[in-house]
Amino acid sequence: MADGSHSHAVHQDGAVQSERDAAKTAAFDILAAHAHRNGNVVTFHMTTNGIAGAEKPTQVGELAGAPAYAYVWPTTLDPSSVGFDEGAGILAMAAATHPDFDDTPLFDENGDGNVGNDGNTWHSHWVVLAPDEACGPGALTVKDIPEDAAPNLPATWPGLPILLDSPGFTPLFDGPEVSVNVAFDQSVNVSGINYDGVTAALRVNANIHAPLFCVTDVFDVASGDLSLPGKIQ
Repeated sequence: MADGSHSHAVHQDGAVQSERDAAKTAAFDILAAHAHRNGNVVTFHMTTNGIAGAEKPTQVGELAGAPAYAYVWPTTLDPSSVGFDEGAGILAMAAATHPDFDDTPLFDENGDGNVGNDGNTWHSHWVVLAPDEACGPGALTVKDIPEDAAPNLPATWPGLPILLDSPGFTPLFDGPEVSVNVAFDQSVNVSGINYDGVTAALRVNANIHAPLFCVTDVFDVASGDLSLPGKIQ
């Protein structure tokens, strides 16, 4: 299993380092992103300039226009490694929160006995990202599933018409650090995979229509240019 004592990303050899920027919200100002593996478990880390997880979006009261915040690790892993179609887009691990909806129907993150009210609790997703000009010039979306399409989907897909999985890995917060321990099938070779770190805001389309879930703000990118220079060792 992953080594729980692994120290913060900013102290790790090979981490993608980023300069402090006082103009950015401290909880989303990335200082470093790192990923390491132990067997088939990969631990994704991100060190921020503030308290990771301290900022949450303001509730709007409905799905249409609902905002989300996320710590995201884009990778060069093929989406088929977690159950999506081969070559479907950019596979990324994300730690996310969104107070207006719950997209983890199998899990009770806040421990109150109700699996349908946990959206405001930080939780994990696999997302498949793709460029979509409908989200804005050069913007990304969580890729839509067209009507009547039948793509391959992970067993823990939450039922939304987008390429998003809710695998149940719990994000961990430690002051400036957020991390997620992610298990892969033994058949998946994660050695040498590249990654980056991103902090972002997303929003559900006001029409709840394609594209359903757009990246609306990129707060910070560890590499500065989304070149995915990190390598899982």
